[in-house]
Amino acid sequence: MKMYGIRNCDTVKKARAFLDEAGISYQFHDYKKDGVDEEVLQAFVGEFGWDTVLNRRGTTWRKLDDEVKDGVTDAASAVAVMIEHPSTIKRPLVQAEGRRFTGFDPVAWEMALELGEFR
Repeated sequence: MKMYGIRNCDTVKKARAFLDEAGISYQFHDYKKDGVDEEVLQAFVGEFGWDTVLNRRGTTWRKLDDEVKDGVTDAASAVAVMIEHPSTIKRPLVQAEGRRFTGFDPVAWEMALELGEFR
């Protein structure tokens, strides 16, 4: 299992604590340190849609020039912005065996844990 995010993000910290407490092993991919894997990002966008994967509530998005924000109209333009500005990617993204998760929802993650979906 692999988790993608930014180490100092509060939501990522909660998600990591959840998995650690549950005894689930995972690899952590830090966008700031390791960069963004475009293929992985494309897979999440393909499954959930760019509107879900692009975090437009965060500070980084709000600080972008209006021209950049207005230019995000489809998956390709959204992915380009997310690659250039990794903090605009919803966090965390998790690739488990056969299942992907976006964001941290403790209730949904608890259900996934009970169903054995975190592998």
